[in-house]
Amino acid sequence: MGCQIYIFLTLTLGIIVLFVDCVRYEPTWKSLDSRPLPEWYDQSKIGIFIHWGVFSVPSFGSEWFWYYWKGSKIKSFEMFMEKNYPPGFTYADFASQFHAEFYNPKKWVDIFKASGARYIVQVTKHHEGFTSWPSNHSFNWNAMAVGPKRDLVGELAAAVRSNSDLHYGVYHSLFEWFNPLYNMDKAANYTTHVYQQTKSSPELYELVKRYKPDIVWSDGPMGADSNYWKSKEFLSWLYNDSPVKDRVVVNDRWGSETGCKHGGYYTCSDRYNPGTLQKKKWENCMTLDLYSWGYRRRAKINDIIKIEDLIATLVETVSCGGNILINVGPTSSGIIVPIFEERLRQMGQWLTVNGEAIYSSKPWSYQNDTLTPKVWYTSQNISQGLSKKIVYALVLQWPKDNVLVLKSPIASKNTTVSLVGYPGTFPFSRLSNQGISIEIPVISFNQMPCSWAWTFKLTNIVN
Repeated sequence: MGCQIYIFLTLTLGIIVLFVDCVRYEPTWKSLDSRPLPEWYDQSKIGIFIHWGVFSVPSFGSEWFWYYWKGSKIKSFEMFMEKNYPPGFTYADFASQFHAEFYNPKKWVDIFKASGARYIVQVTKHHEGFTSWPSNHSFNWNAMAVGPKRDLVGELAAAVRSNSDLHYGVYHSLFEWFNPLYNMDKAANYTTHVYQQTKSSPELYELVKRYKPDIVWSDGPMGADSNYWKSKEFLSWLYNDSPVKDRVVVNDRWGSETGCKHGGYYTCSDRYNPGTLQKKKWENCMTLDLYSWGYRRRAKINDIIKIEDLIATLVETVSCGGNILINVGPTSSGIIVPIFEERLRQMGQWLTVNGEAIYSSKPWSYQNDTLTPKVWYTSQNISQGLSKKIVYALVLQWPKDNVLVLKSPIASKNTTVSLVGYPGTFPFSRLSNQGISIEIPVISFNQMPCSWAWTFKLTNIVN
């Protein structure tokens, strides 16, 4: 529920009138989509996704292990089980091996803070149905009943709030691959609601009431629309009456018809990165392991995204108005492996220098340069008496011969050009019609502000 407070003072009568206008959001997409997105989300730009569950025990193939083994019956998954586990071993047997013995939520938070991220989204239940919290609606298939014997959600939520300024969010899968109640509703063409009423919806309300997340990241609507999932009713309660009604944000995966159409912001598809400015706020959820969201023991070094590519994806996403949600898959013991930690810390080092071009930035008139490739733009509006705009040109490849030609900006007589993290300003000349050519002095290696992607700061640009 959004409220506006108005105060009126009548001088003749000396009466102060306080008027509060509150908007209640109805369970319709027209009403729900009218809710303004809380500002903190757009300002944050960068989040961390955490895929961790029973699938982290076999850690073979991907987090879809159970489905590929028993649903699709992919030969390599069947052979893996035949070779390494006794006959009759079931997926549920993996849960007792999910020990999380090295799970240290504070250590995770330290890594996430160092990455420069401003929010996290924890997978609390994936399509396997195992809940990482002691859910009252997942009897004997939750992290307190079997495996870790801990509230993995509650511990991380508490560590985030006690040791950082990060926003804490939860991911929740609506459907479950092999839940008989879900499959019964599916067989009835979703005309019955047994699974939704007894499992999926109660879990969502429980998560919000118990852990008060700033993000509810829904997934897995499959073939059922939002009417089956009662998504509109849940979101109406979330926006109007929940304990997080004023700050919570949600994505768009609430029914078979809602992707890229309804929700607080759009994810559209995994690794969604349109490369152009979008009308609606969007998020690029992507992975450090190029082939899996969950941890894979057989991942090779070339399967892990290079830091140059990670920063390029970050820059391109933010330039086009998106947020980026970067996934890590911890081991079943609760370790974020060193290669993932290194990538996150490298990103944090880069953001320490270049963060002013990322956080709270806005898309500029151009997203990428019209002449020089691998140059992306962002902007900031800074109030200094009069409104003053700063444009940032984020250059993914160091200019040849130390000359950077930018065709998009129109310089004014007061324009200055500098390299973020390096002292002083650089000389430049105007191109005919539009654009500038920047002369970059020779910069010694130990004075270079960063190692990947460089940010040129342009002030007093006309356009």
